[in-house]
Amino acid sequence: MITTREQILDTLHKGIQTQERIIGVAVGAGISAKYAVKGGADLILALNSGRFRQMGLGSLAGLMPYANCNDMVMEFGSREILSVVRDAPVIFGLCGTDPTIHLPGYLDLIRSSGFSGIINYPTLGLIDGQFREALEEEGITYRQEVEAIRLAHEHGMFTMAFVFNPEHALWMLDAGADIICAHLGVTAGGLMGTKKAWSLEKGAEIAREIFDVCDASGKKPIKLLYGGPVHTPVDVQYMYDNTSAMGYVGGSSFERTPTEEAIVDATHRFKATGHLEQDQQLMDKLAHLAEPMDYVTYVKEYIADHYADNISLTELAEQIHVSRTHLSALFNREVGCSFPEYIAKYRIHKAQEIMKQSKLALARIAELVGYPDYVHFSKTFKKYAGTSPQTYRQHIEDKYT
Repeated sequence: MITTREQILDTLHKGIQTQERIIGVAVGAGISAKYAVKGGADLILALNSGRFRQMGLGSLAGLMPYANCNDMVMEFGSREILSVVRDAPVIFGLCGTDPTIHLPGYLDLIRSSGFSGIINYPTLGLIDGQFREALEEEGITYRQEVEAIRLAHEHGMFTMAFVFNPEHALWMLDAGADIICAHLGVTAGGLMGTKKAWSLEKGAEIAREIFDVCDASGKKPIKLLYGGPVHTPVDVQYMYDNTSAMGYVGGSSFERTPTEEAIVDATHRFKATGHLEQDQQLMDKLAHLAEPMDYVTYVKEYIADHYADNISLTELAEQIHVSRTHLSALFNREVGCSFPEYIAKYRIHKAQEIMKQSKLALARIAELVGYPDYVHFSKTFKKYAGTSPQTYRQHIEDKYT
């Protein structure tokens, strides 16, 4: 098993060099960890919120005084996660502000128990307002989480840092964090996901600000994303296209939401056997549970599958039985830009990918990404890429020659 800081970093950087995306999965049960690794997860995070998700509660339960967070992670992480994970590092979600532990000794316990590193969770970064101010007056601060990362780094441990703004990133970089993970808030999506999340555009803006600090530092940390509006593969791709993220960490996206969908579907299929009328009633009830985000996700996934075709928002609205005006408003709110702007950006990023991988004529590339009119493609490309297709291609050729 890969356990030392040097081994972990060497493995992750080799993946990045071959253009692999780093995937971290935050779990609360052994079965989730076992199959996340089987699916290719590079990192397993044992977080107390994962355990609460297994209880049917939201991730924010991990910030409430329902249990001792460090004891909880140590118990289920040791018994369930480390016992089944052999091919990926397991990262301990450490509450660095816990006043009941002697941090240097506790870090030794974490390492001797078999964990490969730590991440600052639960984190004060998720708390704001008067409660945050009151905590800081008591000496309970995000700086303590930074100090925990610093101490772990000095102990030679692998460290990941959840950061919420450029200042946090700067502190964590100075502390020696190996991974800077831009935390965009509690994850949206699914039946229990937050209803108030940043738009994708806002999330990308926050991530860019954080990653700019990373790039300017010269320390070259691994840059990852977590949470907020990013909860589907299409969302992650959007962030890859619009930020310098090297990978993604998810909890609800891998554990809660798929479980919700699978159990509802399996129950429905068993219920449907021999009871068609009752089955229809169940389906009608489930239809009423659909969230607005489901519509937006449908549109984003449709674009990902059909970006080369002529796509009409009106036709998509008809397919999912909502008004075009309502769908447009939902899309603008959840994504942070209009439908035409989103699809234009998506197509241009696809064109850039094709240019990096082939010598196809630019007019042919334009057709492949949905622009039969090359003049329109060229104008759109320059608008979103900041340069013409010809100049962009020349830049690629100069870079690799």
